[in-house]
Amino acid sequence: MATPKPPRLVKLVVGLLASSDALLAAARQVLSDRFGPIDAASDVIAWALSTYYRAEMGEAIRRQFLSFERLIAPGKLAGFKQMTNELEDAWRTAGGRHVNIDPGYLAATKLVLASTKDAAHRVYLSGGIYAEATLQFSNGSFGPYPCTYPDYAAADAIAFFGRVRATYLAQLRLQSTTPTGSNLH
Repeated sequence: MATPKPPRLVKLVVGLLASSDALLAAARQVLSDRFGPIDAASDVIAWALSTYYRAEMGEAIRRQFLSFERLIAPGKLAGFKQMTNELEDAWRTAGGRHVNIDPGYLAATKLVLASTKDAAHRVYLSGGIYAEATLQFSNGSFGPYPCTYPDYAAADAIAFFGRVRATYLAQLRLQSTTPTGSNLH
């Protein structure tokens, strides 16, 4: 029998969709206020990969990925998803959400996203939240699974998460040389 040990800290990441650049900027600010400094942000791009959000957000949906400086315990993912669901309500109108916030974490070998929706490839965490391995790191790069959302499987997203992974690994190296090693929790 193996002895359980605590997991390594991971890098908090967020996928944002918003109905305007102004709302995207507002969401970035609120997330930074809540989760700490953003250390990487992808380019803002137009998002039209499905019609799923059109009724709520309209035709001009914007996409951006973020990562945060502070490392977290992976067991906190469900709580972060519940918190981001509450944040989305700040931009909700009678027509629905105008900002969608999908938190997850990046580890050395994977990118994991949180969801409120159950599916065959998702694992229940707690409080109505599920986790899904979205990307895997293999042969020097992240790659998608068959169920990975197309925007996470896109070349620009793969490149972004590769850069975030390099930052994360540098943080882990620094943490292992820091006497307390606890300033990044």
